[in-house]
Formats: sequence, structure tokens, C-alpha cells
Amino acid sequence: MPSSTSASPPTTAQAPQAGTLTLENVIYEKKGGIAYVTLNRPKVLNALNTPTWKDLRTAFEDARDDAAIRGVILTGAGDKAFIAGADISELAQVSAVEAEESSRLGQGVLELVENLGKPVIAAVNGYALGGGCETAMACTIRIAADTARFGQPEVKLGLLPGGGGTQRLPRLVGKGRALQLILSGGMISAQEAYRIGLVNEVVAASDLIARAEAILGEISANAPISVRLSLEAVNKGMDAGEGAGFALEASYFGICAATEDKAEGTSAFLQKRQPQFKGR
Repeated sequence: MPSSTSASPPTTAQAPQAGTLTLENVIYEKKGGIAYVTLNRPKVLNALNTPTWKDLRTAFEDARDDAAIRGVILTGAGDKAFIAGADISELAQVSAVEAEESSRLGQGVLELVENLGKPVIAAVNGYALGGGCETAMACTIRIAADTARFGQPEVKLGLLPGGGGTQRLPRLVGKGRALQLILSGGMISAQEAYRIGLVNEVVAASDLIARAEAILGEISANAPISVRLSLEAVNKGMDAGEGAGFALEASYFGICAATEDKAEGTSAFLQKRQPQFKGR
């Protein structure tokens, strides 16, 4: 049976920051410069329905707009699932028009996640199927527990991936592997997901959040403007031709060179000390 436990609190010992939102289907906490977003529907394996998509959008908009937040960790409540997919009871009732609207809603939320301007780490603690796999793919980095499972089983329901899966999966693992997963509707292990490049690392479940925090700590030590523009250059460059991508990179390189953080970073290097970046 699915676990009914709530998500464990983040492992950081710092107190929550002010202004934390209270949402129906998502636990949202901010501690130590990290926003923790936890899907909190464990009785249905954190399945995505319309209210949950809207809660996710609210949480990520807050994380985007809070200057104190340097990164986000996204995970699922309980010990069974990250996100097991769409809520089939809702999906079974939708018309063609409503289904397209639902797809657009999910795509819009995941575009927000992908282009947040801050790193988002998916801490995949169990099943990441359908919309769950699509949600993980929209994140900057994916860390999987060794018990996690991934798949795009929509064809088994007479559907196809509607949250960006047909677009992001080929970009991550290649066309052939993506089509095999999408057309078979099969499920793969965390280890296989790592082998094909779908996830960055596989760790013990007990180490999942701590490892995500450590990665964000490494990123947060760097210049915020450089991090944001690096994310933007990669995301925009993936959809541009090589020449346009190089031009964008050069433009952003110039922007970074005009910042106070560039002056601080180069001075600190030459003086053999740690830089104190201000995001300016």
C-alpha cells in the first residue's frame, strides 16, 4: 500500500524563513537560502491533478521572486513516489479540449521550473512516471534514490506524454532511447536512468536530500548572475542553431564581465582568497 506519511523535514538545522506559503497539495519551506518543494499527496503516490499543478506554480513563482533563495529542491512525500504521474481519476473524465488545456497547464508550470533562473534539483525518491518523469526532466539536475523508477507509460492509457516528455526526453537521452521508453511505456531503474543520462547521480535513499543540498551549496558559492546567465545560455542555446548559441554565449560573457562580481571574483583569485559575491 502507498505510504501515508508526510514528507520528512529538510535536513538543514536552520529555522524556516519568513513568508513560507501554506498550500493544499504541496509542502513549501524556505531554509538557508534553499526552497524545499514537496508534493504532498502520498495516498495517491503524489499524482498530479489541476490543483496540484497550480500549487506547484505558486511555490515556484515565490522561489523565483525571493532574492534570498539561491536554489530549489523538489521531492515527493512518503517513501514510495516522487510523482507517480497524472491523477487518472481526473484524466479519465476530460474532453479533448480539456485535455489540451491540461497539457498546456502542465507545460507552462514545467517551463517555469526549467527557466527559473536558479538551479532546481529533483530529488527523486521513488516512482517518477508520466508527469513525474516530465517534472524531473524540467529540473536543472536529477538525483535519484537507488530505489527510484522512471517511465513514460502514457501509451498504455491511450495517450502520449503531455507535459513535455516528447521534447525533453530525446534531448536528454537521444531519440532512439526516448522513443523506446515512450512507445513501450516501460519502466527503468535508477541505475539504468543513470546509464542513459536521464539522471545525474544515484544515491542511497537516506542520502538523497543531503546530496541535493550539497550540490546546491557548491552552486550557491558562485556568482549569482553568472549562474543565472549560464542556465539561460544553455536552455536557450539548446533550441537555437550553433551560431546563434555562440552569439548568445558571447553576449552573456560580456554582461558578466561588467558586473561587480566579476571584479570581485578575479581579484579574489589573484589575492588567493575566497570571493564575496553580491549578485551585482
